Amino acid sequence: MIKVNAIGQTCPMPVIMTKNALKNITEGTIEISVDNKISKENIEKFSKEMGYSFSSKSEGDIFLIQIEKKSSLLNVNESVKLENDDTVIVIASDKMGDGDSALGETLMKGFIYTLTEMENLPKAILFYNRGVFLTASNESTIKDLKTLEERGVEILSCGACLNFYHLETSLGTGSVTNMYNIIEQQIKAKKVIRP
Repeated sequence: MIKVNAIGQTCPMPVIMTKNALKNITEGTIEISVDNKISKENIEKFSKEMGYSFSSKSEGDIFLIQIEKKSSLLNVNESVKLENDDTVIVIASDKMGDGDSALGETLMKGFIYTLTEMENLPKAILFYNRGVFLTASNESTIKDLKTLEERGVEILSCGACLNFYHLETSLGTGSVTNMYNIIEQQIKAKKVIRP
C-alpha cells in the first residue's frame, strides 16, 4: 500500500497529492494522512467523483483515507484526456474573492497552481486590472503560468493595465493584449470562468 503524508498541507495540496499518487499506479490501494476534517472531506469527494471506493478512519487528530484503484474499473474521467477546450479564464484581480486580502492572495495562488494540475486546460487566461500583477510581479504565479503556457494555454495581459501599474517592463510570462482581443476572446469562448 502506498502511503501519502499530507499532514500540514493546506488546500488544494492533499487532493493534488492524492490525484498524483493514484495516477502513478494502475491498481492498488493508497492511504492518505491528513490533519483536518476539510481535507478529509475533500479527498472523499474527489474519490467519489472519480469512481474509486474509499474508507476513512481517525487516529487521534489524524484522518486516514484509504482509496482503492482497480485496473478493471479505469475511471472514465481518468481515461479521457481532452485537448485544451474553448474555455477562457478571466482574472481581474491578484486576489480571489472579497474579504481578507491575505486570504484572497493565497486563494488566487492556489487557484493558478491547481490549474497546472488539471488534465483539461482552458484555451486562454486573460489578466486585466490588478490581475496583471500575477503575470508581472508575482514569482510563484509566474512560474505556474509558464507551466500552463508550455502546455498550450495562452496567457494574455492587458497592456493598458501593465502601463497603469508601471509593470510594462516586468511581464514575466505570456504576451500583451488589448481591449479588443479581451472582448473577442470572451465572445468566442464556449465558457468564461471568473474566479
